[in-house]
Amino acid sequence: MVAQQPEVAGAEADARRRTAAAPRGGLRARLGPVGLVLAGGISVQFGGAVAVSVMPRVGALGIVTLRLAFAALVLLAVCRPKLRGHSRADWGTVVAFGVVMAGMNGLFYQSVARIPMGPAVTLEVLGPLALSVIASRRATNLIWAALALCGVFLLGGGGGFSGLDPVGVAYALGAGAMWAAYIVFSARTGRRFPQADGLALAMVVAAVAFLPLGIVESGAKLVEPGTLALGAVVAVMSSVLPYTLELLALRRLPAHTFAILMSLEPAIASVAGFLVLSQALSITEALAISLVIAASMGAVRTQVGPGGAGGARVDAKAAREAADGAPGR
Repeated sequence: MVAQQPEVAGAEADARRRTAAAPRGGLRARLGPVGLVLAGGISVQFGGAVAVSVMPRVGALGIVTLRLAFAALVLLAVCRPKLRGHSRADWGTVVAFGVVMAGMNGLFYQSVARIPMGPAVTLEVLGPLALSVIASRRATNLIWAALALCGVFLLGGGGGFSGLDPVGVAYALGAGAMWAAYIVFSARTGRRFPQADGLALAMVVAAVAFLPLGIVESGAKLVEPGTLALGAVVAVMSSVLPYTLELLALRRLPAHTFAILMSLEPAIASVAGFLVLSQALSITEALAISLVIAASMGAVRTQVGPGGAGGARVDAKAAREAADGAPGR
């Protein structure tokens, strides 16, 4: 019995070490997907900042055309979607999805050509926030809606958007409406097409729909080597890389956590705008953005709850894939 005590003590020590290590391992397992989502968000917003810096070369419509075209080519190569075996309703859904995607990108880029990125993304987030409030149908969400409106009021300088270009504001709000529609059509497309086939086909529709606009605005500038290279960078940073990172993260991340992280987009956009474009925010604008972020997070928690359903995960993924909707989304 005495001879066995060292072995027992060793086994107990090993058990204690495993128990102590388990929470740390669990923490790492949780932080890993969070890091992927944050990396995707950073890539999206800094890709958007790069896009804004390219606009003097090729214009807002030109950079959207390049971004959609390169993203479509990459998604087609990776997904290799099947063209046969789909009904007319399937194609109608994917075409509508592509048109909404084109509108979302076009409106957003027109917005950031006129107002700073932080306020633009904040106004755009109101689209998914409104959809979340309406879908939830809970009285609590009226509080989040009021909080968001307070943020919008402050963002406009205390009334009437006197501090921002009203045309840029209108474009940002239109992009937000398109983002909400994007979430709806992304879910419908996901039910009709396997994996990311629907997204790839919709991206092609968006690129083709936008091509005439890009040609009219930019013409031969679209095919200049330097412009093409920058367009490819924007496409990778704003679509390909974020989509890949989020696809990996969503396999292990609860829906409500993902959606809350998505709510941080205005803050990330503000940092990207400051670092890349020297777009500083006033204290009032920073407070306004914080209020909208808080409202978005609150609405997500009210709707999804800590045990978020699988369906909500799809919607959250679609909302953030508007990485094809925020700066370079």
